Amino acid sequence: MFFTLSLISVLAAAAHSQSLRGIVPKVPYPKNILEGDTVNCESWKFAVETNNIRSWTTIPTSCLKYVQDYMNGPRYAADCNAVAGYAIEYAQNVSISHGSRAGKDAWIFDVDETLLSNLPYYKTVGGYGSKVFNETSFNEWVAKAAAPAIPSSLKFYRQLLPLGFRVIFMTGRSEDQRSSTEKNLKAAGFGFWEMLILRGSDDEGKTAELYKSERRAWLESSGYKIHGNSGDQWSDLACTPLATRSFKLPNPMYYVA
Repeated sequence: MFFTLSLISVLAAAAHSQSLRGIVPKVPYPKNILEGDTVNCESWKFAVETNNIRSWTTIPTSCLKYVQDYMNGPRYAADCNAVAGYAIEYAQNVSISHGSRAGKDAWIFDVDETLLSNLPYYKTVGGYGSKVFNETSFNEWVAKAAAPAIPSSLKFYRQLLPLGFRVIFMTGRSEDQRSSTEKNLKAAGFGFWEMLILRGSDDEGKTAELYKSERRAWLESSGYKIHGNSGDQWSDLACTPLATRSFKLPNPMYYVA
């Protein structure tokens, strides 16, 4: 969403920016993770992935090289592979419903950093999360519909479809980005889904956790059984109603409340 000169548009854009990244006041990091060595940056990343550090806007400056090496090296791919492996093992043991309940066994996927990788953007513009999120430049990137698939997620998705699950994509992107999002998903290999849920105008200003929990509640009220939920943020997964199993992908580049 691009800013216009009108005050109303500026306020709306600000609300939408909060909806994408959540309301995230800058918080100080403990001094022991700011020394720049690998061990301390590993500890910082562990705290991020376990949700012990919250409401952060940028990665520690001294951990920039660590995050860069992690995202471009074999470890990130290996971690994503591990998540996908555990998820498919679980999915293969789910009893799919028949009769009146047929067609209601759902698996939810977040989109960004879950199915699609925005690493090309974060390499060139976002500084691997060392720069404060810029909604305008990110929206320009989204409009290009050029994000590649995360390979392990694409493999898992392809294994999931024949099992009888209804795949639901639920993203913090806005409704006006539906066309570019659909185009990108299809180009990356995610060509089939039950529904693609994006933020509407009534979702502006809501945290991701609230928005997504409301949508899960709506799905359940519509008769869906949410067996699995995959996302890179705890706000993709947390808050009731919960999926039977949730699978978190790694993401040390940004935090969404």
